[in-house]
Amino acid sequence: MSWIRRSEDVKVNDRQAVQNGPGHMIARSLAESDGELNDKGRLLAHNTLNKNCGVGWHIHEGDTEIYIILKGEAEYNDNGTITTVKAGDVTFTDAGEGHSITNKKDEPVEFIALILYK
Repeated sequence: MSWIRRSEDVKVNDRQAVQNGPGHMIARSLAESDGELNDKGRLLAHNTLNKNCGVGWHIHEGDTEIYIILKGEAEYNDNGTITTVKAGDVTFTDAGEGHSITNKKDEPVEFIALILYK
């Protein structure tokens, strides 16, 4: 299967308290079903976090997550180690591991999130 999702057809959601994180996240769903990812994953999204917004700490069970930071700078918690991620950085969280991300700067943070099944 192949597909093209036109930008005007991307669903945009304003998600509040994602994983019990602060504020909200603007999520643009790039894939809308497991089938669109050949049942290899469950999420592909272009996300935006404004100042003081984030995705709360969570542990992945049975799947892995990749963040590709497109714009801005954020505080990233990688299994309890706090670091800064910025445009061009990529993070990987394996099954059984945890992470969170929070924007503490004035500039919005944009990132691609991809969740793949283990």
